[in-house]
Amino acid sequence: MELNEKMSLAQYTDTYGKLCENMDSIPEDYYEKYGVKRGLRDKNGNGVLSGLTLVSKITAFDYIDGVKTPCDGKLWYRGYSIIDLVKGFSMKRFGYEEITYLLLFGKLPNPSELGEFKQVLNTSRTLPKNFNRDVIMKAPTKDIMNSMTKSVLSLASYDDNMSDNSISNVLRQCLQLISVLPMMAVYGYHAYNHYECGDSLYIHRPDEKLSTAENILLMLRPDKKYTELEARVLDIALVLHMEHGGGNNSTFTTRVVSSAGSDTYSVVAAALSSLKGPKHGGANIKVVEMMRDLKNEVKDLDDEDAIREYLGKLLDKHAFDKKGLIYGMGHAVYSLSDPRARIFKGFVERLAKEKGRDEDFKIYSAVERLAPEVIADKRKIYKGVSANVDFYSGFVYSMLDIPLELYTPIFAMARIVGWSAHRIEELVNVDKIIRPAYLSIMEEKAYVPFDQR
Repeated sequence: MELNEKMSLAQYTDTYGKLCENMDSIPEDYYEKYGVKRGLRDKNGNGVLSGLTLVSKITAFDYIDGVKTPCDGKLWYRGYSIIDLVKGFSMKRFGYEEITYLLLFGKLPNPSELGEFKQVLNTSRTLPKNFNRDVIMKAPTKDIMNSMTKSVLSLASYDDNMSDNSISNVLRQCLQLISVLPMMAVYGYHAYNHYECGDSLYIHRPDEKLSTAENILLMLRPDKKYTELEARVLDIALVLHMEHGGGNNSTFTTRVVSSAGSDTYSVVAAALSSLKGPKHGGANIKVVEMMRDLKNEVKDLDDEDAIREYLGKLLDKHAFDKKGLIYGMGHAVYSLSDPRARIFKGFVERLAKEKGRDEDFKIYSAVERLAPEVIADKRKIYKGVSANVDFYSGFVYSMLDIPLELYTPIFAMARIVGWSAHRIEELVNVDKIIRPAYLSIMEEKAYVPFDQR
């Protein structure tokens, strides 16, 4: 290209993007050579210990006669088994608010404490005057996670004590964000659906007498109507997604940004940006899209050999998005089973019956059973593979007529509780900025004067 020609940004980045790829490429074997744990995990997928927590606990192995042995996955919130917690409230009362109290304060609330806590959350479900018009409806986007991040950062402008990191002030900020995040997500979707898709615009205010799950469905649906089972299953989904240890990407992001002394709004915005990635919170969308592709490609859905063949094509990068993955299968920690998926499956089956989706549930069950066998045949794996919570959550959201654009935002509405608990724990206990080390393998070079290059 001649010097007098103007190079467009696209031309420049196309050329120099390839230079970045070449210059920054590190040979695969160097990580083993230098003993570097990629992704802060060893070859068995175990995370590098980087902190202590009282918020939750995950177990995927038992030690039997001194031998590390895979077991059904277990998950505890503040010392309580997630299975016991869900059994304690499911189909009796809504659990989101109760378990939020538990994760924030470390104890199960009595009826009086729970009533007071619900009142605090309900009265906090308000946005500043004209916030919908001035923030949420400006520059609507299909990417609702980005819309939520923009809204959270904008909300900071309305807080006179934004930078005050005292625990009482951070708790106030967390409770307010927990309360309004569903509004930011649903209103962001309605703005996109109206301005970009040409549909009618609905802005329903939350009802103080209803639970979080009920209010999400009320705000989302034009007629505000939902069944009792729909609300109960969504409530359970929120509880199961609420917290999952300090090592998941978005929670670790929460602790990293908190350790820098940043404010709550910036911390939650960073966590939202982490969660939106398809390797983290966006996985359930890929499950739904994968299952649609399976139904298009497999002619006889009762033929398990045909399903098995399709799953093999997925792993061989010959089907769907050609990434070599069976979405919703496998987990960084769990091996034999994900307790959240085990809990969820029974409620999913009940909802499928109510919605006339029994055949779809049958297909999901077949894939859940066959996928581990296909993966074991085609992959060298260090631990077992089983369905994770994302495998069924996308199916649930589709049965609830929740649009794809809101799948990850619903995850965020739940996980902000865990983020809040970890942010507070980080501020209470740690006064050091998180700063991991990277080993430099660059070559030192002699400087070349400008006129000699």
